[in-house]
Amino acid sequence: MAVAQCPASCGELIQGWILGSEKLVSCPVDWYSTVEVSSGSPLADERSLSRAMVDRVLAHFDYPARWSQEIRVDVHSTIPVAKGMASSTADIAATALATAHHLGHTLNESTLAQLCVLLEPTDSTVFRQLTLFDHNDASTQIACEAQPQLDLLVLESPVTLRTSDYHRIPRLDRLHAGAAALQQAWEKVQEACVTQNPRRMGEAATLSAIASQMLLPKPDFNALLSLVEECDLYGVNVAHSGSVVGLMLDRERHDVDYIQWTLAERKLTSHWPEQHLLRMVNGGVELQ
Repeated sequence: MAVAQCPASCGELIQGWILGSEKLVSCPVDWYSTVEVSSGSPLADERSLSRAMVDRVLAHFDYPARWSQEIRVDVHSTIPVAKGMASSTADIAATALATAHHLGHTLNESTLAQLCVLLEPTDSTVFRQLTLFDHNDASTQIACEAQPQLDLLVLESPVTLRTSDYHRIPRLDRLHAGAAALQQAWEKVQEACVTQNPRRMGEAATLSAIASQMLLPKPDFNALLSLVEECDLYGVNVAHSGSVVGLMLDRERHDVDYIQWTLAERKLTSHWPEQHLLRMVNGGVELQ
């Protein structure tokens, strides 16, 4: 038996046209999918993508496909699904590492990423360090320095959107229109990590969030920007292919209760009725 876990993501720090194609840097947070792989018959209600990943790992290590029917996968996750929180990436990445370990093998981050993109567009939460990642084919993997510490008040919407549905939206012209802003945002992400500056990270995320309004607009977005300015928060980040929004802050420095009160007072909770105060953490899949 082997157990692995992978974090969720509060949308992306940045996503858009960077270095010649659409790429992203995810925002890993302390909410996890934990996957247990053991010998046994498959469960009747298991997640289809996790089973598909078992098959991919077996093929990667040249095992017979029939072995899949002797491997059981238990996924334990409360990460919201289809809201831009990387729930699928967390499930399949943890499944991949646990399956490999169950079979007596290891997977490095690059190989893990390549296995994941074979199933679906993948978040860069599979990497321990913040990483600029081509989420469609894993061809770009540029790691940053250690990230600054910050918290996120994650605003959860009831609206759902499958990543695959987002990728069917015609968006190339709008991606190109935001390219200059995204290049600046990528530079700010790197600077934020080198200087350990959470405010610079917030500036990067806000630039990308503004550009994302051309692609997948968030309701009352200007009201959120005003709240960030009034409360002197670091910035705002969004799920570029989902509905969640993150207010970037320091729980020791900023008055989270007041921020939540203001969200309700301004009726922004009609869009985001659930809020979760989470820490930004290192990404990466770890054995338990």
